[in-house]
Amino acid sequence: MTNVQTSLQKFDSNLWGHHFPIPEDIARLFIEGNNRRVICRVNEVHSMQCALMPSSEGYFLLINKLLVTKLGLTVGEKVTLKLEKDNSEFGHEVPEVLSAMLEQDDEGRTYFYKLTPGKQRTLIYLVGKVKNVDSQLSKGLAILQHLKEEKGKLDFKKLNILIKEYNQRLKLM
Repeated sequence: MTNVQTSLQKFDSNLWGHHFPIPEDIARLFIEGNNRRVICRVNEVHSMQCALMPSSEGYFLLINKLLVTKLGLTVGEKVTLKLEKDNSEFGHEVPEVLSAMLEQDDEGRTYFYKLTPGKQRTLIYLVGKVKNVDSQLSKGLAILQHLKEEKGKLDFKKLNILIKEYNQRLKLM
């Protein structure tokens, strides 16, 4: 584990928002090939799984606006980060519901594992961002059904329509 003193910054961009600059020499301690995933603990209060992103001045870690607000941080505020290598399979905690589905659905699991790590994390996040187990189940079923229907190709427009259909079914139960 490595401690880093940095500050909250904000890009002047519509694409990127709040971030923590990380010196290149520290970032290099955690980068293995294309794997730049780390677990970052902010001010001993909140842990998050994220990726070291390259920039012209070194590297940075993104933090979303909701978390900035929750932690009461302001731009320019000094923070202490504790970084450690994220050795988890997906770089994101997998909800139990999705994990069970992947164990039971051979075809869905095959397509899921053929996706890029970033797409896998996106789908894991979609399921995990809702806390209600029934909603997680509904989203997980829709995702696996979509992967099977599309032979492993992700079409987020179609996926969102299917998720809405599954959510409607859940409401009718």
